[in-house]
Amino acid sequence: MNPIEVSVLTKAAPSATSASLQVDNFAVLIDNSKSINNLYQIHAALLRRGLHHHPILNFKLQRSYSSLGLLHHTVTLFHRTPAPNVFLWSSIINAHSHSALWDCALSYYAQMLAHHVQPNAFTLSSLLKGCTLQPTTVVHSHAVKFGLCSDLYVSTSLVDAYARGGDVVSAQKLFDAMPERSLVSLTAMLTCYVKHGMLREARLLFEGMEVKDVVCWNVMIDGYAQHGCPNEALVLFREMLGKKVRPNEITVLAVLSSCGQLGALECGRWVHSYVENSGIGVGVKVNLRVGTALVDMYCKCGSLEDARKVFDGMVGKDVVAWNSLIMGYGIHGFGDEALQLFHEMLCVGVRPSDITFVAVLTACAHAGLVGKGWEVFDLMKDRYEMEPKVEHYGCMVNLLGRAGLVREAYDLVRSMEVEPDSILWGTLLWACRIHNDVSLGEEIAGFLVSNDLATSGTCILLSNMYAAARNWVGVAKVRSFMKESGVEKEPGCSSIEVNNRVHEFLAGDVRHRRSKDIYSMLGKMNGWLKARGYTPKIDVVLHDIGEQQKEHSLEVHSEKLALAFGLISTSPGTAIKIVKNLRVCLDCHAVMKMMSKISGRKIIMRDRNRFHHFENEILFSSRHPFLLAVTMPISVVVMTTIQLSCIPSQVIVCSSLRLKQTATIFSLQCCGWHIS
Repeated sequence: MNPIEVSVLTKAAPSATSASLQVDNFAVLIDNSKSINNLYQIHAALLRRGLHHHPILNFKLQRSYSSLGLLHHTVTLFHRTPAPNVFLWSSIINAHSHSALWDCALSYYAQMLAHHVQPNAFTLSSLLKGCTLQPTTVVHSHAVKFGLCSDLYVSTSLVDAYARGGDVVSAQKLFDAMPERSLVSLTAMLTCYVKHGMLREARLLFEGMEVKDVVCWNVMIDGYAQHGCPNEALVLFREMLGKKVRPNEITVLAVLSSCGQLGALECGRWVHSYVENSGIGVGVKVNLRVGTALVDMYCKCGSLEDARKVFDGMVGKDVVAWNSLIMGYGIHGFGDEALQLFHEMLCVGVRPSDITFVAVLTACAHAGLVGKGWEVFDLMKDRYEMEPKVEHYGCMVNLLGRAGLVREAYDLVRSMEVEPDSILWGTLLWACRIHNDVSLGEEIAGFLVSNDLATSGTCILLSNMYAAARNWVGVAKVRSFMKESGVEKEPGCSSIEVNNRVHEFLAGDVRHRRSKDIYSMLGKMNGWLKARGYTPKIDVVLHDIGEQQKEHSLEVHSEKLALAFGLISTSPGTAIKIVKNLRVCLDCHAVMKMMSKISGRKIIMRDRNRFHHFENEILFSSRHPFLLAVTMPISVVVMTTIQLSCIPSQVIVCSSLRLKQTATIFSLQCCGWHIS
């Protein structure tokens, strides 16, 4: 304690002439107080001198207690204050809002009005921090009544509150009516647009902003990443660096998410290097949040080695970090490694979450470990007393369906204690498709249609089942239903990263600048394959057309075009990594296996559900014989839930890659790498 503090705290009661000086000194001491004990001493001195009811000192004392996490002391002081003024009411409301006690803040606001104290702009802006939509409309009416709507802070808070509540129209009206707009209000409206998927409107507003801080850039970049536009996110990141705006941790998380969605490994590695060299990371190299995002990105980009290296270097790993790598092993088909990692997590005392069990069950499903899957499912219920959610049942249905136990999966769905959703029914329907159980498939599809639960995936699966059985009448009925319902099938699209550029292809695409070379290589590939006994799996072509047409249709699938481009664009022996937005078909799966042997290359393919590793004709993505020929999609809801829990809340990673529907080459030159 310095001499001035000692003097103020020990001095006798001040005379009238020095009272003002004493108040000023105590005010400075309270403002500079950084510890609870110090604040207690100051409070005691105020009580000895009878200054504890002084409006300024009382206000500062309450605010300091709140800032130090002693809200109960703030409340006690407030209730002992006779006739609190608007500043004290506003302070107690702000303290509860800051502590996320929204109901208490609203209660104090109601008491304030009952005591006939008129709110000011700070009162309303503090109150609006956590208001839901209904209270927001009430506070808005009060702002009009008390003439506070024109205040910049109040209007900005109202825009933000309406945006949080989902009322974009009201937020837009308020924003348009603002006589002046601060950077905060612009960011609030930008966030509103992004949150509700209005990316075009958000970009127009963003481009019109004269001043952009890192928060604005983060909102826009993260918006693209969240809504399945990773190309745009990375292009904007490049522009951000070109404007000399220094990215922060949130920027890095969004960019890593985009790299993961694209499967752009080299781009992700550049960001990793940037993090380590720029000092964004905290701790050894990167902090826990960035480290977890790196693990997730490397897993999605097909490099488990890099993911494990980052994971092993992380200090103080939490359950989210463990979940990320367990899921990574799972989607790559390494079920034994995922189970071993799960065991290590339990041994170090990290308690699993419900997402952990989703990840482990997913790993069991991809590796065909039915017995282990049931053990983990029972472990969750018996030892950790977690009630299975629809996601866990979805994993079990996926596991049983992959193993051919379709009827057992159906019985599990019927006996569930929670209501099965359309995704879970769709997973079971896919099992019926794989194992040609048309009768059960029709029963499930009929149930979904009659209960208005049918999705595009449901219709396509049923159509595929009919087509596989050569029931073209059934196919026509389903497609007629899809047309009447406005359901459209998502086109397949594959991407490959070559020389730090991401190239995308549709089936039969001819728009790539090297299209002639690609199709020339495709012809050579077909010759090599047929010379080694390859027979096209024309039964996967679900159209009533001739066999020659079916063969041609298979030859130009998007993943084969990507493979051909990889072969002509990379040096011999280089691994080829391909990402597809849909599930890879059985014919392309067989071609990848054979081409790995023919070319002497490792081929890694990621579809919307999992990874497939091919090396010298051996498929490493699974140790289960059935899975060499068949993979089955897990619930998109399950995958989305996993990703939302494996990474920080600022970043949401899509479970399935959604690529543009035109073949393009995106180029982003940024510190030596190109991204789209």
